[in-house]
Amino acid sequence: MADDNTNCAQAHQQPPKPSFALEHLNALVGEWTMEGTVPSDPPLAVGGRAAFEWLTGGSFLVQRWDVAHPDFPDGIAIIGSDASAEAYRQHYFDSRGVFRVYEMSLRDNVWKLWRDSPDLSQRFTGTFSDHGKTITGRWEKSSDGSKWEHDFDLTYVKVD
Repeated sequence: MADDNTNCAQAHQQPPKPSFALEHLNALVGEWTMEGTVPSDPPLAVGGRAAFEWLTGGSFLVQRWDVAHPDFPDGIAIIGSDASAEAYRQHYFDSRGVFRVYEMSLRDNVWKLWRDSPDLSQRFTGTFSDHGKTITGRWEKSSDGSKWEHDFDLTYVKVD
């Protein structure tokens, strides 16, 4: 009986092999500084940190962020993929109690997040630098899903 329990425990400790789509998310893994710029007069610069790490088992990527400004939320997001290549979904939770679900893609050094909602549609496009250590991005928002306005710029720089 002890051998059966040992084999069962060993089987549960072996992480699943990540799918092809999940392997693309490795570009995000690590620690990053964040700098957001809100278009105002004068523009408001807001700093923070983000970390991306694999959840035990390797099937989901966890993103955590802290922002050094009381008007902007800290949060956590869980990113996963279905069996199709490069189709992702991000489940977002923040310190204000906000929960959102974003569609996501990551291909050709471009990271996109988007959600269509009757009250607030949003989209983000971030471009990786050639060396992969900087992501330069922009968030946009729309209250009607057709007229988009610039929300804020967001740059990630990987911490070595």
